[in-house]
Amino acid sequence: MLKKINNKKEDYIQNLRYDLPAGLVVFLVAVPLSLGIALASGAPFFSGIIAGVIGGLVVPFISKSQVSVSGPAAGLTTIVLLSIQQIGSFEGFLVALFIAGFIQVLLGIIRSGIIAYYIPSAVIKGMLAAIGLLLILKQLPHAIGYDIEIFEDDKFLVNAQENTFTLLLHAFNSIEWGAFILSVFSLAILLFWEIPFLKKMRWIPGALIVVVVGVLFNQMYAQYFPHLKLNASHLVNLPIINDLQGFLKGFNTPDWSYITHEEIWITALTIGLIASIETLLTLEALEKIDPYRRKAPLNQELIAQGIGNSLSGLVGGLPITSVIVRSSVGLNAGGRTKMFVIIHGLLLLVCVVFISQTLNQIPLACLAAILLIVGYKLASPSVFIKMYKKGWEQFLPFTLTIVAILLTDLLIGVGIGIGVGLFFVIRTNFHSAIAITKANDDKQVLIRFNKDVSFLNKPLLTQSLQEIEPNSYVIIDAKRAHFIDYDILELLHEFKQEARHKNIQIEMKNFREKSQPSLPQPTQMLEEVGVEH
Repeated sequence: MLKKINNKKEDYIQNLRYDLPAGLVVFLVAVPLSLGIALASGAPFFSGIIAGVIGGLVVPFISKSQVSVSGPAAGLTTIVLLSIQQIGSFEGFLVALFIAGFIQVLLGIIRSGIIAYYIPSAVIKGMLAAIGLLLILKQLPHAIGYDIEIFEDDKFLVNAQENTFTLLLHAFNSIEWGAFILSVFSLAILLFWEIPFLKKMRWIPGALIVVVVGVLFNQMYAQYFPHLKLNASHLVNLPIINDLQGFLKGFNTPDWSYITHEEIWITALTIGLIASIETLLTLEALEKIDPYRRKAPLNQELIAQGIGNSLSGLVGGLPITSVIVRSSVGLNAGGRTKMFVIIHGLLLLVCVVFISQTLNQIPLACLAAILLIVGYKLASPSVFIKMYKKGWEQFLPFTLTIVAILLTDLLIGVGIGIGVGLFFVIRTNFHSAIAITKANDDKQVLIRFNKDVSFLNKPLLTQSLQEIEPNSYVIIDAKRAHFIDYDILELLHEFKQEARHKNIQIEMKNFREKSQPSLPQPTQMLEEVGVEH
């Protein structure tokens, strides 16, 4: 039975004991993710931090979602990188991002969020499992000290020489033993923290313990085991800021002279549409892992994300979407309301400004261990077993979505999954719309139309009619059909003409003229197939 939770303002205070540690865990994960995405996008370091702060401190106050964490979008890194190169400057790109935000707001106003409801459940579950597997595959190299790739890159190809699997193979040939020992110890702590009898200690997040232990371990390495010490390339790499003034210098403003360039509008439309799709997919996925199964208004979310992106464009940030990884981390850490999202944003702002030097002591191996656990929870064997038990109509779209995402990227993989899912929907409708029963050595045939019968059902009906033997008695019952396509009526008319030569008797039952609202001259067609009206 699902737990009950209210969304009244006073509950934000009541649930603070859950949301505070969850916000801290999300913050610890968000720092390297924001920086890594900025690097991959060819943008200034600080643009990722700005996007993270806006996603934590602006979007939640407009959004109605209680569990969605917004931040720089990993799925847009390639688009951002190419757009900056084509436009010629980051300041010009910010103009496109500002416009993209307005496009998202417009999509929300015209209620485009409904498209998320047309995505099959198997595809969404496949997306979650694929993200879990991606987390495992992408974080294993970091866990053993092979830190050549950014966190949260969802693409199969890393560069011209590397992909996800070759990266993993090369990583195991280049183990950094200090990182390996630390990640194993971190995983042990996180798994130990899941033991039920430690439930009362959950107010201290296991991820926080892992980070503190990681910093202490590396200091111990330096003093007693110098050969295991992790250098700066294996640690969080945040620009050093000593005061608020230094923080403000990291902001950039749009260069409005670019607004007449064609590339600006193409980039704005591309980012607006893709960021919206990623956000809608994430919200649908989060609904399935939220223990309270809360639904967020999708159109309101598009408006919130659009305002966030326009603001990010004004102050020098990266594109923002609802992010499945950070949201999953927050839920797994016990977050209950959007307060954990806001707390993560506050910590991101304050700590980056005042203790950036301390944060740079955190080993990437510790953060990799945290994400490995999140990945396992999203793609555990039990998930695959449950989907397999539901049958091939669910398991195949689920599996193909996973494979496609692993070999391409998130959006392409989901698109392939939707295509496969639609195939099974059409196939199911194709076979269930018409039921055929035979008796008396196939001489008596009952053909029942169970629901709307369209041109998609014509091949099956044609084959069934052709298989009816001479001297048979056929009943065609349309009682359960609310609509019968013109093509089907035409096929029945042709069958009636052929039946005369085979001595096949036909009885048409429960055909109604009102079942044919879109047909020209329905009365005439019904008469042609021998139906009284």
